[in-house]
Amino acid sequence: MGVLPPRSLRHRHHRRSSDAAAQARDQEGASLAVSGGAPGHYLTGDLRDQLVHAGRAVVRAGLVVGSGGNFSARAPGADECWVTAAGTWLDRLDRGSFVRVRISDGATLDNSVGVAPSSELGLHLALYRARPDAGAVMHLHPQSVLLLDALAEPIRLATTDHAFYVREVATTPFVPPGRPEVGELAASACADGVNCVVLARHGCAVIADSVELAHKRAVNLEEAARLTYSALALGRPLPALPTDWLQGPGATA
Repeated sequence: MGVLPPRSLRHRHHRRSSDAAAQARDQEGASLAVSGGAPGHYLTGDLRDQLVHAGRAVVRAGLVVGSGGNFSARAPGADECWVTAAGTWLDRLDRGSFVRVRISDGATLDNSVGVAPSSELGLHLALYRARPDAGAVMHLHPQSVLLLDALAEPIRLATTDHAFYVREVATTPFVPPGRPEVGELAASACADGVNCVVLARHGCAVIADSVELAHKRAVNLEEAARLTYSALALGRPLPALPTDWLQGPGATA
């Protein structure tokens, strides 16, 4: 009776064909990152390429599944933004996955590919109108964030990174996705400088002046939620960070 090879070798042949598309996307993503900036740095250049890069990363991190979630970005002060098209999967985006939309009136601009913007377009536009400093909006469905919301437990900021990037978390009451009230409530919650808002039983919206910073905020928001839940499961609720530090210069990032 022969000895079976290690699992990694035993299944390599079968994985090769079934994962060909995923491997191709990973290689494409690596090429995109290398061509867009220095190794180890966030992708720069075209905003759509930055959103493509972020989309792959948030799916790998488990911040969204399937075709849930949507992104947008705009140049500083611009009255137009790129927003993901309806039904797009965030780990399969390319430049053709975005629709250019005017922020002031929601008009679609130069849509030669004939795709519709995300059903949550109103959320993005409302946040840009309320926050002239916003350069990117990410709407995601992070599991720990949503679990704590369903349990009516606030997210605690456990580390200095959480305080630096997240700072404060607002929550809006439940509204069915796609309705104008989703954007109206989120914009009201973020108008005074809050950058992370939990949409009850729906997801979160994260605002920043760049795609990179929005991505960092989303990752830290979910990590804070995960650590909050872990502490609750251990019967040891996380203590709040010192308020004097939260109000310091680091908290304004």
